[in-house]
Amino acid sequence: MQNIKNDLFEFVVGEDGIGIFTINQVNNPTNLFSSAFINAYLEVAKQAIADENIAGVIVTSGRSMFMPGADLRELNKMGGDPAGQLQGMLEMHTAFREIETSGKPFVAAINGTAMGGGLELCLACHHRIVLNNIKIKLGFPESKVGLLPGGGGTVKAPYLLGIQNALMYLLQGLEVRPPKALKDGLIDELAENQEELIAKAKDWIKNNPKPVQAWDNKKHRIPGGNIWTPNGMQVMMGAAGNLTKMTHGNYPAQRYILKVVHDGLQVPIDRALEIEARYFTKLVDSKEAKNMIRTGFMGIQAAKKGKARPKEEPKYEIKKLGILGAGMMGAGIAYVSAKAGMEVVLKDVSMEGAEKGKAYSTKLLDKAIKRGRSTEEKKQALLSRITPTDDPSQMAGCDLVIEAVFEDPTLKDKVTKETEAVLAEDKVYASNTSTIPITLLAKSSKRPEQFIGIHFFSPVDKMPLVEIIVGEKTEAKAIAAAVDYTVAIGKVPIVVNDSRGFYTSRCFGTFASEGIFMLEEGVPAAMVENVAKAKGMPVGPLAVTDEVTLTLGMHVYESDPSPNKAVYQTRMYEIQKNLVNNHERKGKKWGKGFYDYPEGGKKKLWPGLKELYNSNVETLDKETVGKRILHRQALEAYRCLEEGVLRSTMDGDIGSVLGWGFPIYTGGALSYIDFVGMDQFIQDCDAFAETFGPRWAVPDSLRAMAAAGSSIHEFGKATATVG
Repeated sequence: MQNIKNDLFEFVVGEDGIGIFTINQVNNPTNLFSSAFINAYLEVAKQAIADENIAGVIVTSGRSMFMPGADLRELNKMGGDPAGQLQGMLEMHTAFREIETSGKPFVAAINGTAMGGGLELCLACHHRIVLNNIKIKLGFPESKVGLLPGGGGTVKAPYLLGIQNALMYLLQGLEVRPPKALKDGLIDELAENQEELIAKAKDWIKNNPKPVQAWDNKKHRIPGGNIWTPNGMQVMMGAAGNLTKMTHGNYPAQRYILKVVHDGLQVPIDRALEIEARYFTKLVDSKEAKNMIRTGFMGIQAAKKGKARPKEEPKYEIKKLGILGAGMMGAGIAYVSAKAGMEVVLKDVSMEGAEKGKAYSTKLLDKAIKRGRSTEEKKQALLSRITPTDDPSQMAGCDLVIEAVFEDPTLKDKVTKETEAVLAEDKVYASNTSTIPITLLAKSSKRPEQFIGIHFFSPVDKMPLVEIIVGEKTEAKAIAAAVDYTVAIGKVPIVVNDSRGFYTSRCFGTFASEGIFMLEEGVPAAMVENVAKAKGMPVGPLAVTDEVTLTLGMHVYESDPSPNKAVYQTRMYEIQKNLVNNHERKGKKWGKGFYDYPEGGKKKLWPGLKELYNSNVETLDKETVGKRILHRQALEAYRCLEEGVLRSTMDGDIGSVLGWGFPIYTGGALSYIDFVGMDQFIQDCDAFAETFGPRWAVPDSLRAMAAAGSSIHEFGKATATVG
């Protein structure tokens, strides 16, 4: 067999008769598990098996990553031909099985991250050796995009990991480092460097001329017991119960994974792979998978790379960052910025306050060290980059300043003028406000064209989204600076236009208010909370209101100078004011809100809610409660799109999923309209408008889109055509 080199791989046979197949997809950003690659690999494998002069094959990578997964661009286009899709899957499985049963050893020399299809490629090899590098990850992330491992992973993982451990990997999309993978049995050996990796692979081939896979070995015993052992049955029953509790039936991928593991362990491996292929084919064509791939992967990845930045602007370098306000938000911004390598000046009204803000980073780093994720040396290096101060003149020399003081326009006016007096004229100034219009705040600035909103979410170190707000006079340079900064600290930016509450705070507010309105109308508090979580929201509207505090909602309302506030906004304010002023229920911070928060105990709904809101009366059914919770957010998101606050449907979806936890299986707050069906969505909102008031009024442009048979993702084109 001759050596081969092309734009997908290189195959070289050494004098020892061992072929090394090096994956190097030069036309892709990384190696991807695609149909073109699979076909090419399987053809080479077939020839190697047939060649008596080849003793075995080592599969490795010529890139920094071995293969981080499937080509989701390809998967996103699949569907519509289930029979053809299934046939292709079965042919792939047959070809992989020919490798496994060939009697010729194949070894995966994994020198970089191997995830999803990349790891399944390795499972089709008889032995797996991994470079012992902390940067390398191994796992099956398919469930995170609404799919299951379809290259054999769902069926084969239990044979290596045991049922319980395999379900953790498969259902949760668990990603592990090499030592953990070795301990669990997912891989067979570790190597300390590239030379040792290849040497060990060659030695194994020489010592194992007739290898047999675990699932073909009649003597192999599944760790922890097979499906019909007492432990196996207990694990499966527990998994089924927990799955229902966690997903509420919203995520078919997890349900199908459980079915494949259950059914696949009771039949021969080839039949099990057919079962896996059939369920994978169902998922590829599901609304949930398409939504999760489009928003959860394609959209977020593009945003994370800075898709929103003005293309004509040069990169804006941020070496030194100034932060005004060392409270929870400012302290969090300081940490993520210093972690990204920036010098940070953290200012507060007193040195004590500034030092306290820096101490937040110390706390996070100590926790990371305790968990083995950092070192004392790294901690000291990061802390050395944060300079606490109470002196405004220290902002001189900063490339970007982010104001994160209390939501008070007067205070923000003061610190803006104070800072601009020392900040270089060509530098950008940003506000972390969550509700106050940027155009209003920019009136305090001498250079409103370089004034922009950079809205973080709490806690900053954990929340991935950053909402960048463009004021009326904000120019491209400031937008580019904000996007470049956000990308540099590893966050996901969306760019929106100015409006009170912008996009995220405005729509998040409807989630909280609609839940509270239903409580006031007589829906039991537990029902409001539980239905919200059953629909996929991370927490209920009452709990999340306690988190952000009822007093903040009152402050936002009172600081809004608009003379004609919406009826529902005033209604929400009156409910909050009653709870705060008459019942001293301010929120979680004070231990009392819609919930009671006993010290050292679990939170419980305040019993007084039943008397205050007559929650024992007959009221709405669960379906209506669920629709009001999700429909209301989606309707407000559409208004933001129509008004031009949002610049694209994708930004709205990303912002809703990452910003306040709108369920990803729907694709996001705007894709949800298509998920429900545009006609059905409008019909529901019209019915709610009759019963619950004008906040449910459907914009004419959405009706026009429905009449034209358009998708929400065709918003600009559809409204232009119809209008």
